[in-house]
Amino acid sequence: MLHPRTFGRRRVRGPRQAFSLVIGLAFGLAAGAGTLAAQDPAPGVPNRESALEVRKQFMEDLDTLQVKFLALANAFPADKYAWRPAAGVRSVGEAFMHVASEFYVYTPMAYGAPPSPVIPREKGAMKKFEAMSSKPEVLEHLKNGFAYTKATLGALDAQALTGPKKLFGGEHTIIETSIGMGADLHEHLGQLIAYARMNGITPPWSK
Repeated sequence: MLHPRTFGRRRVRGPRQAFSLVIGLAFGLAAGAGTLAAQDPAPGVPNRESALEVRKQFMEDLDTLQVKFLALANAFPADKYAWRPAAGVRSVGEAFMHVASEFYVYTPMAYGAPPSPVIPREKGAMKKFEAMSSKPEVLEHLKNGFAYTKATLGALDAQALTGPKKLFGGEHTIIETSIGMGADLHEHLGQLIAYARMNGITPPWSK
């Protein structure tokens, strides 16, 4: 999970696909480099046009991730949702619910938007939410959490995306938080692919 206190120090990790977002962002920012330099006081701080391109490509990456998360969630038999690779490690169902929790909470927060009230902001709420890990619950919350993230990010005014913001306890731009969140979600996709392979399940898009 991309914890607010460690966001600024987190190393970008995850499957190869995460780098497509980084490359896409680089091209988007390069396209608007002239206006960015003219309008913004600091290099690397997105202006309106660059910020809109960052959001567009981030949301396209979220679409790709969601298709694969749902495909994997459907591919796992219901009786495998309690399987875990070792004691103290998230089960299949808990790992999927963790992804759903990021859609409800940390992905919107990465853009300065409010988290969903589905997960109360109180001690133990996240753990309680992830414990609801049956197949029907996972499919419901993956869909609802993703819908919340898409609607929330899409509704943000362009001006809210520009410049550095107080995000995750520090000053960050949506370039930084988009790359960080994208890498984190790709990392969880890789985790769930490994879970599937360990249970003899081939990811549907690999067939």
